[in-house]
Amino acid sequence: MTAQSGTRVVAFDDAGLETWCEDETFEVTAERIAEYAAATNDPIPAHRAGAVASPVFAIVPAFEAMLMPVIDVAPTNIFGRVVHGEQDFHFHRAIEPGDRLVSRAKAIGYTSRPNGTSISILVECRDDAGELVNEQYLTAFFRDIHASKSVGAAAPTHKFDEALRSTEPVAVVSQHVDADQTYRYAPAAGDPVPLHLDEQVARDAGLTGIIAHGLCTMAFASWAVLTEVAGSDTRRLTRFAVRFATMVFPGDDLETRVWKVGSENGKTTYAFETVRGTDVVLSDGLAEIAD
Repeated sequence: MTAQSGTRVVAFDDAGLETWCEDETFEVTAERIAEYAAATNDPIPAHRAGAVASPVFAIVPAFEAMLMPVIDVAPTNIFGRVVHGEQDFHFHRAIEPGDRLVSRAKAIGYTSRPNGTSISILVECRDDAGELVNEQYLTAFFRDIHASKSVGAAAPTHKFDEALRSTEPVAVVSQHVDADQTYRYAPAAGDPVPLHLDEQVARDAGLTGIIAHGLCTMAFASWAVLTEVAGSDTRRLTRFAVRFATMVFPGDDLETRVWKVGSENGKTTYAFETVRGTDVVLSDGLAEIAD
């Protein structure tokens, strides 16, 4: 595949593929679960009380592990061009206080496109008995970087069916990103990236100001889906995936729209998207709910 004009050709390191990083251990507390719920404006009582973790909290124990495989494959001098492209959670059970979780991650492949290259990362999160709690697929996208080839596997697909737009959604949830959202989310998630916290750093990067964490917006969408179509029961959610389409800013008013796709094998599948006016900020949303 030919690179677009202005795209830089960079060699990725194939030897970094299929190599697990070192284990990262995380002790789950009710206080941290509740802090994360509050930081994402989650209205579900069990989450706010710290009784059970909200779905996107699963990123917290795995945050350090998921970053390491990217460094194994992509040169560090292009990290200024990386964005979080997609996130796909596969849940085996919910996270609860008292869990001692062990996470590891590996790059499973990369895909070169005319406008950039994406690296697919697989994360495994297990309890201290070795049982899988969740698996996560992260896609890191390097803008205007062309690796000249595609190697290995890609993350599973979760494409939105455009035919759904001709039908009415089963739920529409209005949401608001608070002025202090990023300052609450950063410590709750353990994500200190300055683009979310420092106005000057954000402006130096060419932005109009700080941006909201993509995973915070994803957490907004998760509680919208859970409250509307899953009885606010996170234990019923078996998969939750999105593509991060557009940046979100403090003060934004959002709307999450949910469509029913179908039911099979004891699960109901929903498609969703989160919008700001006419801009889609989370696209290709997919949720699987156990009946």
